[in-house]
Amino acid sequence: MTPVPYPEAAVRRYRDSGLWGTATIATEFHRIARAHPDRDAVVALDGRLTFAELDERTDLLAAGLAGLGLRPGDPVLFQVTNRLGAVVAWYGVLKAGLVPVATLAAHRAHEIGDISRRVGAVAHLVDAGVRNFDLVGFAEATRRDHPTLRHVLVLGDDPRGVPVDSLGRDRDPAGARAVVERIQTGIDPDDVAAHQLSGGTTGVPKVIPRLHAEYWYNAAEYARSWGWTCGSRIAHLIPVIHNAGIVCAVHAAHSVGGCLVLGSPDLDESLPLMAREAATDVLLGHGHYRAVDHPGFAAATRAVERIVLSGSKVPPALFDALEARGFWIGQLFGMGEGLFLTTRPGAPRAARLTTVGTPLSTLDEVRILEPGTESPVGDGETGELCARGPYTLRGYLDAPEHNARAFTSDGFYRTGDLAAFVTIDGGRYLSIEGRIKDLINRGGEKINAEEVELILLRHPRITAAAVVPMPDPRLGERTCAYLVVDGEELALPAVQEHFAALGVATFKWPERLEHLPEIPRTLVGKTDKKRLAADIARKVAGGGATRAPDRRADVPESAHPIRRAGRPARRAVPVPGAGPDRDAT
Repeated sequence: MTPVPYPEAAVRRYRDSGLWGTATIATEFHRIARAHPDRDAVVALDGRLTFAELDERTDLLAAGLAGLGLRPGDPVLFQVTNRLGAVVAWYGVLKAGLVPVATLAAHRAHEIGDISRRVGAVAHLVDAGVRNFDLVGFAEATRRDHPTLRHVLVLGDDPRGVPVDSLGRDRDPAGARAVVERIQTGIDPDDVAAHQLSGGTTGVPKVIPRLHAEYWYNAAEYARSWGWTCGSRIAHLIPVIHNAGIVCAVHAAHSVGGCLVLGSPDLDESLPLMAREAATDVLLGHGHYRAVDHPGFAAATRAVERIVLSGSKVPPALFDALEARGFWIGQLFGMGEGLFLTTRPGAPRAARLTTVGTPLSTLDEVRILEPGTESPVGDGETGELCARGPYTLRGYLDAPEHNARAFTSDGFYRTGDLAAFVTIDGGRYLSIEGRIKDLINRGGEKINAEEVELILLRHPRITAAAVVPMPDPRLGERTCAYLVVDGEELALPAVQEHFAALGVATFKWPERLEHLPEIPRTLVGKTDKKRLAADIARKVAGGGATRAPDRRADVPESAHPIRRAGRPARRAVPVPGAGPDRDAT
């Protein structure tokens, strides 16, 4: 299957501007490794490698993969966790000219079967050390029922597959380097380097082809945007074989000769690693927003210069708490499809707190369009975020019908995110305002769930929130808020008083609360709203729903008793900045 190409004129522009290079990712990495041979390339929980060691080891692995009969262009499913071998395998597969397909360790037959058939996967790389699930057995079963899968490759000790850790170890390093160079000469920098997966919450994820030149540029520009150097030590705790992991951690750190400090989602494991390795930068996704409360956080961040927040809505209290400790805080909004928005050094505090900043590249093009049209909206108005540029895809793989809906007539990708341009201190920044379809229809009034969630997060005791529609026989839908709170559960009147104090229109107030220890997530890390909506629908059908009195629906906003004469109501200003969970990336 051939990916949707970038227009020739765009390719010339990106290359003539010096954005796209003329080498493959494997060649780019080899150049960096030769320039920084003795520096740490990766330090993980299970080992470490210098650039010279990683370069040689991945040469040997590539030669070993070629010896198995795998040919350039063959797709390889990656289903591994954050360990040293995952990074070795990533570069080894690229050096062999193979195409990594970045699935998640949590994917199962529904996702893996569909994805592997769509790309024609030839090999399946799995982790033998995953707790509570036999990924090796799963891969074996998948292979038996699959038309193209021939090999099960294994990280760790398991005799049922080909051991990646020892593959190619018996070869001569110079000979392995010659094999890699021969393979790389046959690969064009504008060929597909890897397949990432879309972050959609429904159906099986769509396949996103990423090309060598644009994918490496995406990462190198990200590193430049934060001012990273060969002395930077980049901590990464979320899944590494995912777009955020590859762009923001593996490739970005290595593009400048920096070190990847590869932890895991478990803070008890990762914070001591960060402390020991003197991490200078860390990306915190929503799952780690409470890391600041961990007893090991202070020691882990003693050398940290920058903390980037991404993946979900950023509570102002978190921003303030981190800033009070002396950290520089920025935000990232990115997607596997390409576009990155960041609040880089130099952005004013208000922009870093309330927006996701500006596009990563000087040649990124961003439009805010009226949803479903190609008509732009004005600054300050909310519309659909659409983009094209030097690292944003021009079409999903083998999805012509979906592509017809997902792109404008002139090639702008419709992200499905609601956004607005805002001006702060004379600068123009992007504010993420929610998702187009994340709406509650309350008697004809459309309520943006993201907006309500952002307002909920301004309550000092609410640490996470997800808003979903609750079936109602009279109005069709009402608003149910699932909350994670500090301390005792909140009563509905207390939350409504919070909304009233902010001057929020009464029809937007939550009408039922459900408390949870944590907000459920889909396999790609998004809030699992389908599950929450099904949960509240069952409770309503069972007669367990409680809600605020109906009278609020009929009270004009101007007559609300909370508003006092002579004191205008405060306008609720959403705290944008990490709209829907992406990769998060």
